[in-house]
Amino acid sequence: MKAVIFDLNGVFIVSPKLSDRFERDFGVPAEKFLPALQAVMSRVRLPDAPSLHSCWLPYFREWNIQLGERELEQYWFNAETENTEMVALAHELKGKGVRLFILSNNLRERGSYYDVHFPFLNELFEKCYFSWQTGFIKPDVRAYQLVLKENGLNAADCVYFDDSEGNVAVASGLGIKSYLYRGPTEVRAVLGL
Repeated sequence: MKAVIFDLNGVFIVSPKLSDRFERDFGVPAEKFLPALQAVMSRVRLPDAPSLHSCWLPYFREWNIQLGERELEQYWFNAETENTEMVALAHELKGKGVRLFILSNNLRERGSYYDVHFPFLNELFEKCYFSWQTGFIKPDVRAYQLVLKENGLNAADCVYFDDSEGNVAVASGLGIKSYLYRGPTEVRAVLGL
């Protein structure tokens, strides 16, 4: 094992479900919120995407929600917290000379927030591959191939963890030893820590 590639959200950064929060705080039921979230995320995770707020604005008008651009980002991102057990595990791996990478479907505004609030990302990982920078949204095979190619890695020398079965299946199909993320204890067991 030369490198470990991790998904980010749900692994190193955890939060309550945004759909649950919108139902609780704004009365928007999940069956209305989730299709809107999917539509918004399909746009904002790409390079040159419109702003997160502008994509949400039509829904906010329909739902009579008054959230400005900064208010939306604070409401959403401030609920996210660091998974301290996973950060400690990454420290151990880095100390053993294992190369570490993040491969994440993510958006520009969130990336800017993470740069300020989650410094461990720049301290522990050689590079964070965000879809809004690369243009490849997992499970697009090119997202995984980019990490391998840019870093001179063979798939067989890498281990990958993600909380999406579909993403794990694609990485596995490339020859990367891939596992569904179920928590730090299982990651430790897989990696022999």
